Amino acid sequence: MERMFKFYQMKYIFQILDKMRCLRKRSTVSFLGVLVVFLLFMNVFIEDSYVLEGDKQLIRETSTHQLNSERYVHTFKDLSNFSGTINVTYRYLAATPLQRKRYLTIGLSSVKRKKGNYLLETIKSIFEQSSYEELKEISVVVHLADFNSSWRDAMVQDITQKFAHHIIAGRLMVIHAPEEYYPVLDGLKRNYNDPEDRVRFRSKQNVDYAFLLNFCANTSDYYVMLEDDVRCSRNFLTAIKKVIASLEGTYWVTLEFSKLGYIGKLYHSHDLPRLAHFLLMFYQEMPCDWLLTHFRGLLAQKNVIRFKPSLFQHMGYYSSYKGTENKLKDDDFEEESFDIPDNPPASLYTNMNVFENYEASKAYSSVDEYFWGKPPSTGDTFVIVFENPIKIKKIKVNTGTEDRQNDILHHGALDVGEKLIFSKQIRQCETYLRLGEFKNGNFEMSDVNQKIPFDIHCMRICVTKTQKEWLIIRSISIWTS
Repeated sequence: MERMFKFYQMKYIFQILDKMRCLRKRSTVSFLGVLVVFLLFMNVFIEDSYVLEGDKQLIRETSTHQLNSERYVHTFKDLSNFSGTINVTYRYLAATPLQRKRYLTIGLSSVKRKKGNYLLETIKSIFEQSSYEELKEISVVVHLADFNSSWRDAMVQDITQKFAHHIIAGRLMVIHAPEEYYPVLDGLKRNYNDPEDRVRFRSKQNVDYAFLLNFCANTSDYYVMLEDDVRCSRNFLTAIKKVIASLEGTYWVTLEFSKLGYIGKLYHSHDLPRLAHFLLMFYQEMPCDWLLTHFRGLLAQKNVIRFKPSLFQHMGYYSSYKGTENKLKDDDFEEESFDIPDNPPASLYTNMNVFENYEASKAYSSVDEYFWGKPPSTGDTFVIVFENPIKIKKIKVNTGTEDRQNDILHHGALDVGEKLIFSKQIRQCETYLRLGEFKNGNFEMSDVNQKIPFDIHCMRICVTKTQKEWLIIRSISIWTS
C-alpha cells in the first residue's frame, strides 16, 4: 500500500513538472507598458509634490521577480518547509522598487466581475482615509489574479491614471502571478456538494491569496487582508497601531477588524509564508475564510480576537462569483475616526461573585469580551490599579449587553484615587474622590484631568444599592492626556 501511494505521489509530481516545461518567460514590453510610462510621467509633475525625486523611477510593466531558483512544484514535494517562500515568478504590472520596509501592507486580490467593479473605489478609500503621516507607513499590493490579459491591461491603465503618484512613491504595487504556476483547477473534489464551477472559483481564490501573501512576506511588519470591494474607516492605520501596542507581550495569530469573511484580518508578516503554504495545501478543500479560521486554531489561538467598531466595511452589491447579489454589511462598522482607548497597564480586582471564567480583566480588554458577576450587593467594588500614576482625559464604562439588557449596574458610582497602599489581599488607594453616578448602566466623563488635581493611581466602581439582577461590565475605556 505504501509503495502504491509513493507511486501515485511521484506520478503526480512528474505531471506537474511536465506542465512546467511549457513555461516561457515574457521578454517584450507591450504597447501598454509604453502607455503606462507616459501616464506616470504626466502625473508626477502635477500631483503629489512631496514625492522625493529619487523615487521617480520608471515603472516596469513586465519585469519578473524570482524568489528562489527552483520551481513552484517543490512546494508539493517538501510541504514541511513552511518558513520558506513559494517559488513563483511574478509580473510587476505597475510598481517602483520598494525603498524600505513599511509598518503595514494591505493586500487585495481582484478578478474580473460579471457585474460591477469596486477595486478603484477600494484603493481610493485606503488612500483618502489615511493621513500624510500614515501614508508613509503603508504599502498596498494589488494582485490582478484574472487570467484574462485584456482585462488586466485595462485595469492597469485605470489604476495608473488615477494613482500614478502613489505608485511612484512606492505605496502601490500591482502584480500578477502567471497561470503556469497554478495547480490543477479542474476536476477537483466537490466538498459540501458545491457545483464544479463554484469549487473551481473558491479553489482558485485560495491560490490567488496564497501567491499574494507570499509576495508580501517581506514588505512590512504586519499585513492586513482585504477584499476588492471594501470601504475603510478614517485613520484605520492609527487604530491598528494602537491595538497592536495594547497587545504587546501577548500571543496572537490573527486580529480581526471586521466580522465579515476575510476582510480586515491582520497577521504578523513572519507568519505569511506559512499561511501561503497552508492555503496551497488545502486549496480545494474549503473556502478561504474557513481555512483562515483553521490556520489560527492550528497555531494555538483558540478564540477570535475581534475589535469593535469595525474598521472595514463591505460595499459591493455583486459577488465576483457569477455576479450574484452579496449585500452583506458589517453593522459594527464606523467610518469616522476609530477612537481606541489607551487603557494603560493595570491590575483589576473585585469582591463580587464572578460567574465562571468571566473574570474582571475581561472588562478592561479591547477585545469583544466582558466581566460577568452574580447579583452584587451594596458596598461591592470593582477596582482598577494602574501600574503608574496617570492623567486621565476621558473615562467611559458600559454595562449590560444587547442580549442581556437588564444585567446593568442599576445603582453605582465611579471614584478615582491616589496614594497607593499595599495590603495582604490587594493593592488599594488611600483616598478616593467621587467623580459621578452611573446613569442607565453607563458612565462617561470627559476632561477629567481638568477636574482632578492629582495623578490617578486607582479607579473604583462602587455598587450603591443591592440589585437582584446579575452584572455585566462590558467595557472600561480610559483615554490618557
